[in-house]
Amino acid sequence: MSLQKTNTRNAVLILMIIAATAMRLVTYKFPGVLSNFTPVGAIAIFGGVYFTDKWKAYAVVLLSLFCSDVIINYFYTSKLTFLSGDTFWNCVCFAIVISIGTLIKKINLGTGIVVLFAPVLIHWLIMDMPWINDAGGLFPKTIGGYMAALVAAIPFEKNMLLGDLLFGAILFGGFELAKRKYTVLRTQRELAL
Repeated sequence: MSLQKTNTRNAVLILMIIAATAMRLVTYKFPGVLSNFTPVGAIAIFGGVYFTDKWKAYAVVLLSLFCSDVIINYFYTSKLTFLSGDTFWNCVCFAIVISIGTLIKKINLGTGIVVLFAPVLIHWLIMDMPWINDAGGLFPKTIGGYMAALVAAIPFEKNMLLGDLLFGAILFGGFELAKRKYTVLRTQRELAL
């Protein structure tokens, strides 16, 4: 792929990720109804699937999520907080999701199911461990506490699943449609088919 095509493709991917990341700020205004209805999982797996240089997927996605976390934390606390208690583990979760995305070579029904469920499942299983996220001491740091935290998190993870479904359809569908119309967005491999 020529440098011009690579730069155009990367610019489009970065702009799509930034636009989707900006939607996280909407949930701040509607914390009850839209709590955890965000594009974060869709963004992570989208970046992993479409960046040809995989390090760019990690850099762009994690940086966009980090910057939006800083803004959201400022909205809640009126202080610039660059690292919260969840920052490291959120990065771990979404780095895993990005790595799953890098393994996907073609979007079809089977990979579509992975795209939809992997981010939610990884986030749910990691972020609701009471020894990682103690939720203000709500759950004991035991297996029983972990199970209780998983059950309590179901409404939030349901919203994440719905957010990933909507934003995943927009990101993946939008980019696939754009690739059909603009060959500059296709990889060498796609052009050879």
